[in-house]
Amino acid sequence: MFSYISKNWRGRPLLTRETVVNLIAGTKTDKGLKIRAMPDLNTYEKGIKISDEEMKKINIEKDEFHGEWNYRILGVSHLLHKTSADFGWHKGIFSLIRTQYPENI
Repeated sequence: MFSYISKNWRGRPLLTRETVVNLIAGTKTDKGLKIRAMPDLNTYEKGIKISDEEMKKINIEKDEFHGEWNYRILGVSHLLHKTSADFGWHKGIFSLIRTQYPENI
């Protein structure tokens, strides 16, 4: 999708977060796939460290070609009954997933 996003915003100044989100959201592939984008206006703490143990709890599927760059995070729905305290992640991430993407649950 990145190539289509890049084509869509080619030559346009990316001066604000709103501009970037709107250009991403306005992207469509030749076959009609659309991208959904919305601004994340939450404030996040800097410098939060994730332990190796916490990372192992994340279901990551790495691609054969440069898996360090190309990967998918799978199985979010089975984590939704947990709280942010279970993982030490940012408070509210699970409620954000529940409210913003209910079709994925």
